[in-house]
Amino acid sequence: MAAIYGEEWCVIDDSAKIFCIRISDNIDDPKWTVCLQVNLPSEYPGTAPPVYQLNAPWLKGQERADLSNSLEEIYMQNIGESILYLWVEKIRDVLIQKSQTAEPGPDVKKKTEEQDVGCENNLIVQYQRGNAVQTLDLNISEHVPEIEELPPVDHGVPITDRRSTFQAHVAPVVCPQQVKMVLAKLYENKKIASATHNIYAYRIYCEDKQTFLQDCEDDGETAAGGRLLHLMEILNVKNVMVVVSRWYGGILLGPDRFKHINNCARNILVEKNFISSAEESSKSLGKKKVKKDKKRSEH
Repeated sequence: MAAIYGEEWCVIDDSAKIFCIRISDNIDDPKWTVCLQVNLPSEYPGTAPPVYQLNAPWLKGQERADLSNSLEEIYMQNIGESILYLWVEKIRDVLIQKSQTAEPGPDVKKKTEEQDVGCENNLIVQYQRGNAVQTLDLNISEHVPEIEELPPVDHGVPITDRRSTFQAHVAPVVCPQQVKMVLAKLYENKKIASATHNIYAYRIYCEDKQTFLQDCEDDGETAAGGRLLHLMEILNVKNVMVVVSRWYGGILLGPDRFKHINNCARNILVEKNFISSAEESSKSLGKKKVKKDKKRSEH
């Protein structure tokens, strides 16, 4: 598959046989893109199908169900044979047909679950690189200096549980424009871009108004962004952004996934010295007003 699809093919976990391929209607000028993540069990292709997940912000409802049914029908017609190539080409055919209709391209904004302030080993990143960056629709005129520099981005130690891997990334930020820059930088990494979810939250302290500018994004992991932001409030961190990437391994983790997301975030905040002392945190909590970002959400 790597020989056939080149850079579109990404190995997430070779030992666990978890792979991802970015499929587009047009390689040079893509309009519609889907990320197919597969986990190949030991019984494949003999007696078991791949465990798969289709990732695309625009793919939902009947359209998702129809595509899933097509993939499962291909498997049933080819039991005992390798079907990944057939799956990839089927998805590509669907995308090409979609691009040939009069239907406009997808809205790049990701759906955001809103709660709280607006929402409730080397890394693994190009699938939908623009999407996470353009998620932010912020009025930044009051907060952005004329020239912005990309802040340094650090990566934490991955946590793996039942084939799902979680990894945190942290960067100091002082304005929303730097939030966009950090996301863009992370999405230049193929493995991060191919993650099932890239959950993030940030808090920026506005000295002039004595308030916090803060927001979060679930990226499809419902309520994870709000939980991450709540952790950052409890820890009383400021001028910092945390992104947690999750690569789903085919086994549902239930509430444990939120534990791993927050543990990743806490660990890297401690390691990089973003956390205030316990005394400062307890005195500061509850005394600062929070300013919500003006962020459009689609449901």
